[in-house]
Amino acid sequence: MTFARLPGKDDFVRFAPGFGQRYLVTIDVEEEFDWTRPIRREGYSLDAIGAIGEFQKLCEQYGVTPLYLVDWPIISDPRGREIYGALVREGRAEVGIQLHPWVNPPFDEEVTQRNSYAGNLPPELERAKFLALRDAITEATGKQPIVYRAGRYGIGPQTLNLLREAGVRFDTSVRTNFDYSKSEGPDFSHYPLEPYWLDRGRGIVELPVTSVYWGLLRRQATVFPLAQMAGLTKSLMARGRLLERISLTPEGISVTEAIRGIDIALDDGLPILNFSFHSPSLRPGHTPYVRDQAGVEAFFSWWHAVLSYLAARDVRPTSIAQIDAAIER
Repeated sequence: MTFARLPGKDDFVRFAPGFGQRYLVTIDVEEEFDWTRPIRREGYSLDAIGAIGEFQKLCEQYGVTPLYLVDWPIISDPRGREIYGALVREGRAEVGIQLHPWVNPPFDEEVTQRNSYAGNLPPELERAKFLALRDAITEATGKQPIVYRAGRYGIGPQTLNLLREAGVRFDTSVRTNFDYSKSEGPDFSHYPLEPYWLDRGRGIVELPVTSVYWGLLRRQATVFPLAQMAGLTKSLMARGRLLERISLTPEGISVTEAIRGIDIALDDGLPILNFSFHSPSLRPGHTPYVRDQAGVEAFFSWWHAVLSYLAARDVRPTSIAQIDAAIER
């Protein structure tokens, strides 16, 4: 599934002098479900909904304005409306849209792997689900969201028209260097890491989630993506230090790996490092990455180490509002 044309050299976003290199912290705020089983419309939980408070305190300690990308189960729950409404009204965080179509009304489609990518839905159904979520977030926060991330990174060929219609100015659905086409999702293996204009009218900016390559073959990986390299398995390449993909996330990535990824991204001149994780990781037992209370403590230790390292390298946090103000149009 192709969601948009590949950007040309004139499509990359330019920032005002002095913006420098910054980092953005984005969180997929969502329900808890069993990641090992087929997706279901029913049976999810919201046990971690209140855990965001502790992470918010950590962010404020480091001067970070987090971007919470909330989905329907979160914003339709009274607790979610209260939490994220207050954070936006108080100016402590920003909130965007994250569409999980299988739990977002209207429920007019069959729940299948293909339909879990919103961009695969009929355009009118994708639109109805998206607008229902956008309006719920607007009502809860008093502010219309201008950022979108498709659940499962499932942006599709009609999504850009929908974002334009809805007044969304930033998308962050692209997970560069990943290919989901085997599960009927999008292929991002050829898309760049730098922010770029999604449309020729320069109305919507793509802020890709940051994943870099490390190893002896990392330069070649920009031409022959890891997912397409033949003859060597990914694990063999990683063990041989030939090629390893590092995502800027505490989920499955060690502090050492994350710092290596930060250094690579900065050395490559990326203007924005886009960190991400899933909110259920804030409570034990809801994701494969945080199994117990020790895992929660390790999760927070990861953030302290990484944010301290960014500060030591003089990389400042940023926000959507700051990015928007710094873009040269």
